[in-house]
Amino acid sequence: MARKKASAKSKAKQGPANPKITAVKTKMTKTAILNELSEKTDLSRKQVALVLDELEILIERHIRKRGAGEFTLPGLLKIRSVKRPATKKRMGRNPATGEEIMIGPKPASIRVRVTPLKRLKAMVG
Repeated sequence: MARKKASAKSKAKQGPANPKITAVKTKMTKTAILNELSEKTDLSRKQVALVLDELEILIERHIRKRGAGEFTLPGLLKIRSVKRPATKKRMGRNPATGEEIMIGPKPASIRVRVTPLKRLKAMVG
């Protein structure tokens, strides 16, 4: 059977097959990130800033009190709020001197835990 050749128009829609990914040598500022994303996506800088702001609000709605407690950015990372129980005062040892000391109580708290997912791990490894 003969195959149809893809037209130039459909190839243009798909974009490059393997975009060359280069490492960034220095840490990017928020302005640099906004500029880079606006160049690559053909969106205005204001639109990119709005997307990032909405993403921040969406994450907050997920992990705040009475929220789902978990937010997943598919393939990249999972953000969870984890409840830490209160601790009572207890005896401990000073590791330098070996002297017994009293460790004070700590109140219950909520921490944020970020877990890398498969694609993020693959980027590093």
